[in-house]
Amino acid sequence: MKLSLASLALLVGSAAAFTASPAGRPSTTLNILAGTQSASERVASVMAGRPEENEAIDALVKQNFPGAISNKEMETKVASILEGKGFTPANTLLCTSLCCDELARNLEDDLNKVYGHNFNLGGLSGFPFAGNTGFGAMSAHVPDDGFCLLVHGPHVGISKDGVIGKVERSGIALVDNCCGSAIAASNYLKGITDGGAKITTKLQQFSDFQQGAVQELILPFGKRLNDADNRMKELPYALYDSQDILVRDIINGGKGGIKAGLALLSGIQINTGPDTLDYFHPLRFDYYDSEGNVVESMIDELTA
Repeated sequence: MKLSLASLALLVGSAAAFTASPAGRPSTTLNILAGTQSASERVASVMAGRPEENEAIDALVKQNFPGAISNKEMETKVASILEGKGFTPANTLLCTSLCCDELARNLEDDLNKVYGHNFNLGGLSGFPFAGNTGFGAMSAHVPDDGFCLLVHGPHVGISKDGVIGKVERSGIALVDNCCGSAIAASNYLKGITDGGAKITTKLQQFSDFQQGAVQELILPFGKRLNDADNRMKELPYALYDSQDILVRDIINGGKGGIKAGLALLSGIQINTGPDTLDYFHPLRFDYYDSEGNVVESMIDELTA
């Protein structure tokens, strides 16, 4: 059988796709962490480099967001609770649906150091834009007989002066909006409910598709936000309610891909300045069995 030069080149290229990466070239393999350290030990190691709790910021956050706990406390408890279910750094794939904002990476980066690289479902404001296809792909990457820890939720900033929707960022003098996508969607919605929105023929555009979707998904909450005493405080909870429905629907649609089990941790990320701890208001911490059924709520244990 004779092969053309083009066919030979194709075969060589196809074979090369399955050979080891050259030395010095980064691997694309998911970093599921092995080793002897438990998740709790890894969390303790990560938290050793974090600042001490600032009493004034702690009181400020908890006054404005009752039920919030520091990331340090939450990550410690989550690791311990999940260890009791059999989750380890070696058998767990971390999956997240968090906002694109670099401040949303703080929690994600901590969990990366415990469970390895994450599979990302999220986009602007934390909505799960990867959808059913993304969840299906993620499920296939979970270690055999292993678990998934799925963390999702919107985020909101609070400045040291107590302004919700604003936060200090490292290297920037301006006290910036947080979450910018959520605030833009809120302003869009306010323009509609107040009757001041401009008529436009441009309903959607690919170059800003995600923000267009966020604006559509927030529409049902117009009255709720208008009636709120503090619109910026209510905004992340409205976004969460929309995301909670979407994420649980995605899990239900792909539950056949769950292996040993899945833990769903969701709530509101609360970002503070660069020298203080971030916080999280946990609103759901469910355990799904291998059949995709919610068999336990672990939220009381987490918030006790």
